[in-house]
Amino acid sequence: MADEKVLPFIEHLVELRKRLIISFIAVVIGMGISWNFSNVLLNFIEKPLSGKTYLTDLKKQVYNEVKERYPSIYSRYKLDEEFKTPAKERVLNYSAPLEPFFIQCKISIIAGLILVLPVLFHQVWLFVAPGLTGRERRMVVPFVTASTISFCVGAAFFLIVIWPVIINFSLSYEAQGLQSWFNLSAYVNFCLRLILMFGLIFELPVLALLLARFGIVNYQMLARNRKYALLASSIVAAFHADLITMFVIMVPLYLMYEVSVWVALVFGKKKINPSENGAG
Repeated sequence: MADEKVLPFIEHLVELRKRLIISFIAVVIGMGISWNFSNVLLNFIEKPLSGKTYLTDLKKQVYNEVKERYPSIYSRYKLDEEFKTPAKERVLNYSAPLEPFFIQCKISIIAGLILVLPVLFHQVWLFVAPGLTGRERRMVVPFVTASTISFCVGAAFFLIVIWPVIINFSLSYEAQGLQSWFNLSAYVNFCLRLILMFGLIFELPVLALLLARFGIVNYQMLARNRKYALLASSIVAAFHADLITMFVIMVPLYLMYEVSVWVALVFGKKKINPSENGAG
């Protein structure tokens, strides 16, 4: 009996090793492809340092509305002076040998990982597939597609919407005698960590969908634990030092939980009515 139990365990380890090796090779290939445009990605990450973001355009539109509707307020608070100041030239700085090279490696790894997400999610599915029924195994294409799209949407949402807010907020503290001096590693590492976090946050509805379809969770269970989800979101966000980053992590994380609740309601496993079953 002991040998029978050990054998399946060893088989699982062999299968896990196989999936990890394939995933590693896929990430290395993705990294090789991403290396060619890693500088483009770094320039995109640096963009908010110029101070010209969608927030700047939005602020201009608001100020123009104030100028047309309330010219006295516009003049009193000298709102036009803010846009007369020329944009500052800010650059990232590095202080260690080969620091830019290692940062280029990190950007390439993360970009390569995102590039080969379909392969990675497929390997995850193949690892758990032996424990699924034939009907459940046919969900591989929806799972891989939904997981890849969700992660990419989360990463894009962070880069396009949230990242400019964080940098804009940080730059707002600049004053006479207090200037920004961003270190290359700290700046890029912070950005990459949040990209991965937002990608994973947007995976919550997909995970809830799978668990609900398999009957592991349901709408009532998720809805009943909303307060714990809010607490968990706060705890996860609390690992980030500054208040603005905590806020931009906690809110999307809890909102994704709310989406998961409704996903479980719509797509969850329907309970069989005993009266209908008996009538049949």
